Amino acid sequence: MRVEDAASQIYKALVDNTMFPDSLSRQFNLDQSYDVQFELLKQRVAAGECHAGWKVGLTSKAMQEQQGVPEPCLGHLMNEGQLGSPCSLDFNALMSPGFENELCLRIGREMSGRLSFDEALAGIEAVAPAIEVVEKRGVFAADLPLAFAGNAQQRAFATGEFLPLTAETDLAAIEVEVSVNDISQECALGAEVLGSPVNSIVWLAEKLGQYGHVLKPGDLVMSGSFTKQYAITKGDTVRAAFSQFGAVEIEFR
Repeated sequence: MRVEDAASQIYKALVDNTMFPDSLSRQFNLDQSYDVQFELLKQRVAAGECHAGWKVGLTSKAMQEQQGVPEPCLGHLMNEGQLGSPCSLDFNALMSPGFENELCLRIGREMSGRLSFDEALAGIEAVAPAIEVVEKRGVFAADLPLAFAGNAQQRAFATGEFLPLTAETDLAAIEVEVSVNDISQECALGAEVLGSPVNSIVWLAEKLGQYGHVLKPGDLVMSGSFTKQYAITKGDTVRAAFSQFGAVEIEFR
C-alpha cells in the first residue's frame, strides 16, 4: 500500500472518529509505520492544522508492560489538540479514551541526531505539568505498526503553566500523584521515564534524525507517562499533581 494512501485512510478515521479500516492491518513494518505517520503529519498541516511538537510514548516500565511493547515510540502533537488546564472534554466525542500523566518540555534550541544527556538538558527551555488524552482504536500491541502509523494513540494534551527549567531541578526526582474523581490512584517519580524525562529528548532527537526531522525551538515534547495508562469513563475528573510544577485537571463531561 502506498504511504500516501495509508496516511489518507488514517486521517479520515481520525477526523470521522472511527476505527482504522481493516485494510490497513499488517500492511507495513515498524520503519514503514513512521513513514506513514510523517505523511499523516504532512497531510494534516496541508489541511490547515498546525504542528506543535512531539510525544514520546512507552517510556516507563509500567507502560511497556501494560502495552506489551519493549521500546519507546513517537507521535506528533498539533496545536488544535492543546488545552489549558483546568479544562473539559466531551466524552462522547472520544474513541475509548484514556489518559497519561507527563511533563511537557518546551525546546529552546535546535537539536538533532545523537545527543548527550547534558546536551538534551541544555536544550529544554521550560517545563509544564501535563496530561495526555489518548484514544484506543484497537489493541495497541496487536498491530504495532498500525498503532504507530496512527500517531501512537495521541488525541489531545492539557498543560499547566510553563516554568523555566533551572539547573537545580532534577526531573528524575519530580513526583506525580494521579487522582481520578478526587481518589488518589498512585504516585511515581520522573525516574520511571527512561531514568529521567531528559532521556526522552535524547531518544527522540536520534529517532527523528533517522527520518530527516529535527527538534526546533518552540517545539513541545510530551515526555511519556510516569505510570500506566488509565481508562476514562463518562463523568470522570482526572488530575495529575507534580511536585515543583503544579497540577493539571480535565473533566470528561
